[in-house]
Amino acid sequence: MSDTATPNRTTPRDLRLALIISDSAQAQDRADELRSAYGWVEPEDADIYVVVGGDGFMLHVLHEMLDAGISKPCYGINLGTVGFLMNGLHGEVSIADRITRARHVPFRPLSMHATTQSGEKFRYYAINEVSLLRETRQTAKLEIRINGRVRMGELAGDGILLATPVGSTAYNLSANGPILPLGCNMLALTPISPFRPRRWKGAILPESAEVEFRIREPGKRPVAAVADQKEVRDVSTVRISASRERELTLLFDPGFTLEERIFAEQFQV
Repeated sequence: MSDTATPNRTTPRDLRLALIISDSAQAQDRADELRSAYGWVEPEDADIYVVVGGDGFMLHVLHEMLDAGISKPCYGINLGTVGFLMNGLHGEVSIADRITRARHVPFRPLSMHATTQSGEKFRYYAINEVSLLRETRQTAKLEIRINGRVRMGELAGDGILLATPVGSTAYNLSANGPILPLGCNMLALTPISPFRPRRWKGAILPESAEVEFRIREPGKRPVAAVADQKEVRDVSTVRISASRERELTLLFDPGFTLEERIFAEQFQV
């Protein structure tokens, strides 16, 4: 998957766009101006969602789409802080013209299946990463299996995460994990403050891999699993794989694509 694909050929007058605005003060200050800038339609009638806010709000909208089985492309306008998943607010070019020229970036979220110590089962999607984190002062101890084979009998530390290329510049990068280029079809497996083995820096896995974590001594060393913002506490096993049935698409202005931003992150000092 690459964000250098041919731009959308739909003409501006053909676009059915829905406007979805964050309730943040910054976004609401521009709400009336944005509502009058185009002939918006209701979300259920739209071909494309225009999402106004920050990265957190974009993730919220994408998760709502996943839960509802919706796969419409999203074009973000940044009125938040970082705006890694968003485009700038440029009033000199109409929103329809910008979207017509935008590059499409398709990607697959992670699907997390978590089972708790009491036997409850949960399934959540993650666009950035799935992280396993110790719940108490006790070090977490995890067994790591990949495609059914034990690859590490025991990792002791604060936890571990599995990140997509989209999420590789988020929590994964803060945990000293690698930045993954879009279209690489890889995932980053990154330990969080590992105590044993100390020198293990993680691994890069093919997107086709199924990763399973089994919690060792879960009663004494409880662990929580977090799929983006969704948390499951006191897990006993967590199984993660790239979703086969869900695909999302973000739209980016030419020259300011997500791929370009990922390149830029790797040269910041």
